[in-house]
Amino acid sequence: MSKAAIEKLSEDWTHSLAALWNLPLYQSGDAKVTLGQICIALLISIIGFILVQWLTHGLHKRLTLKLGDNRAHVLQRLLSYLLYLVIILVALPFAGIPVTIFAVLGGAVAIGIGFGAQNLINNLISGFILLIEQPIRIGDTVELGEEVGMVKDIGNRCVRILRTDGVHVLVPNSYFLEQRVVNWTLLQAAHVRGSVTVGVAYGSDVQKVRALMLAAAIAHPGVEEYPGPEVLFDDFGDNSLVMKLLYWVPARVPMDLRRVASDLRFELDEACKGAGIVIAFPQRDLHLDKVQVELVRR
Repeated sequence: MSKAAIEKLSEDWTHSLAALWNLPLYQSGDAKVTLGQICIALLISIIGFILVQWLTHGLHKRLTLKLGDNRAHVLQRLLSYLLYLVIILVALPFAGIPVTIFAVLGGAVAIGIGFGAQNLINNLISGFILLIEQPIRIGDTVELGEEVGMVKDIGNRCVRILRTDGVHVLVPNSYFLEQRVVNWTLLQAAHVRGSVTVGVAYGSDVQKVRALMLAAAIAHPGVEEYPGPEVLFDDFGDNSLVMKLLYWVPARVPMDLRRVASDLRFELDEACKGAGIVIAFPQRDLHLDKVQVELVRR
């Protein structure tokens, strides 16, 4: 291939790349957006986002030492969102894209978001509300239905929860604003009422049972002195006299409450055995008024 042909081919490639770089993607009046402008804006945004993550990550470590993990996390998120917005507003004019052009695209973008990304926007806005109002915080123990776990991270789209069995669960941010959520550690002084039910056989001395249940609760170090424990004669059951022990525990997680209840059941089982009180079990009496027996010889 001759030198002239090579130069011609190189010139054609240069013109093609220039045409592609200046390819208009959108135009409204005198304002237009080209492929090259989009590439420049994306490059600036990507570099800016990486710098923001590096900056806020280092800032989070310093803020954690002074303000605590939860406040540091909230400040890090809010500062990140603010810096992301600033980077976008800087990148667009730097690339030659007028910001006013998005006023024309606003209606179309809003329709597209409404139909295609409503869940994403919902979770993003819910994340802002969770960070500002703080109904849940990092380190809180929450109960979602039958699942219990600790909040490990509040992200842009979802909350990461570490369950008691060691499994990580991702829950959408909007769930915490739309569904019923139990936060065991929302308040610093968490006092939770527990209960233990015992069914004793009919004919048992219920006053003695009451005294044994109160003694077991008072002796347990995990039971609050005020309000003190209380025993209620709950019901005349089908198979037993139902007695219920109510007490208060400074529980921070559900397992604390379960441990105290388990200890009290162990203690009550031994106390009832020692006092000769029978803990009832389901039983049925069968009464036969008339029995007919036929012998058949074969």
